[in-house]
Amino acid sequence: MTGNGSLAIVTGASRGIGRAIALQLACDGHDIAFCYRQSAAAAQEVAQKLLDQERRVFHRPCDVTDFQAVKAFVEASEAELGQVGVLINCAGIIRDNPLVLMKEEDWQLVIDTNLNGYFNFCRSVVFGFMKRKQGVIVNISSVSGVHGNPRQSNYSAAKAGIIGFSRALAKELATYNIRVNVVAPGFINTDMTASVTARVRDEALASIPLGRFGEIQDVADAVSFLVSDRAKYITGQVLQVDGGIIL
Repeated sequence: MTGNGSLAIVTGASRGIGRAIALQLACDGHDIAFCYRQSAAAAQEVAQKLLDQERRVFHRPCDVTDFQAVKAFVEASEAELGQVGVLINCAGIIRDNPLVLMKEEDWQLVIDTNLNGYFNFCRSVVFGFMKRKQGVIVNISSVSGVHGNPRQSNYSAAKAGIIGFSRALAKELATYNIRVNVVAPGFINTDMTASVTARVRDEALASIPLGRFGEIQDVADAVSFLVSDRAKYITGQVLQVDGGIIL
């Protein structure tokens, strides 16, 4: 069991879905360690909101593609706040283009960030989880990883990889009382979706049975559930928060 008060690491929590997850887990009673890439001012704002909830907080920039940097971040988090009990991998980027136009560096950067970054954090916490025979991992994928999206072969490959990785890890760690699950958001109102054209937005809305985009809190609520003891018999699952887009 994780219980209130355990330390939760949330990657990519300076904005968007990661931010909402960090704030929700703090509301649930967790202390929060979070990392970000560049948005120092936004990160400081998130940290203050967490402190306002009377939670302990540790944050600093971390390149999730750098294994040694990730390991150092986890060690610093635990030195500051105690043993980590929850890991939420959320950090990610997009570099969309048709494959025929996709640059090699755009393929590699998306795979390194969105998939290898998840490995780096899981690898850095899992030994401690195994020693203590408890822990929860929730990896944020996407419906793009479930059914694929045109112009997103790099992103879809990474997000599909997260699902396979998480299912394998769930089987591997179950005997240690460690649960691993995936949340796969669909179209969520974020900075990313705000930048799409009206035509693309209308086409997306037409494909969603519930007829609207989701909110970041919808994803945060799903993560909150999977982290909690209410989900203590759930592992290796992909929870799609997508308004029914994949039916």
